Amino acid sequence: MRIILSRKGFDSAAGGCPSPILPDGRLFSLPIPDKASSIGYSDIQFDGLDVGELVAQLTDDPKRMRHFAHLDPDLRHTALKRRPGWRPLLGQTGSAQGHLLNQKVQAGDIFIFFGSFRTVEKIDGVWRFIRSEPARHVIWGWLQIGEVLKVDDLADTAIPWARYHPHFSYGKDKANTLYLAADRLVFDGQLTNTPGAGVFPRIHEALMLTAPGAKNPTRWRLPSWLFPSDGISMLSFHPDLNRWTSDGEFCLLKSAARGQEFVFDSKGKPEPIAWIKGLLEVVGH
Repeated sequence: MRIILSRKGFDSAAGGCPSPILPDGRLFSLPIPDKASSIGYSDIQFDGLDVGELVAQLTDDPKRMRHFAHLDPDLRHTALKRRPGWRPLLGQTGSAQGHLLNQKVQAGDIFIFFGSFRTVEKIDGVWRFIRSEPARHVIWGWLQIGEVLKVDDLADTAIPWARYHPHFSYGKDKANTLYLAADRLVFDGQLTNTPGAGVFPRIHEALMLTAPGAKNPTRWRLPSWLFPSDGISMLSFHPDLNRWTSDGEFCLLKSAARGQEFVFDSKGKPEPIAWIKGLLEVVGH
């Protein structure tokens, strides 16, 4: 199994701000803007919140209420009205898809989605970031790959439930790829009762990538099994050993500021699977 740490959602470059950690600890990854998408921010459902209003207030840009969103990955059934047969999915293309291809990512591998988050509060009816709270990288979702499909190879009538997805608005693009979620997670060949994709509903210590007390969100604290062995880093985009520091049961990493998909091949070791299972315990699976 390959584990892909996949950066998704708002940040200072895409969207202009972090995604919110709501006052009760709920996490909501804001999908980045996409003029070609047919999904408006106000079309997206999240626990009764007006997402268009939330985006407009956090970015201090009222026009954002009418903007369109790149809802990708799309992991929550309740986010939109669905057609029968809907499954969670992720689209990828360009250099990021090229990297996944080079890393031989395939069915059975698992995406662990993370993004930039910051705590918010509502003051006089307006959502605002809490200035004293820093932005940090937080894990917010997962998707184990059930199928890999090339959009250009699909017949016009194939997977009609997915036609809303932004990656169907692209022109011909041989790299344009969809990753459909497995129905249930499979570990070491054993089918579990855990959904193949989902989101972590609330902030939890286990979901934090940014190291405690770090001034920069890209300063990560990771499990020690990710530390380079024999002088070789197994996490793609991070071959420079100067980025890594051993820290007892953890290791510290100055993570790459650029790049979307960081891939690690577990090579059958039990520790990565135990780590993922530990994350899933946060949502009771």
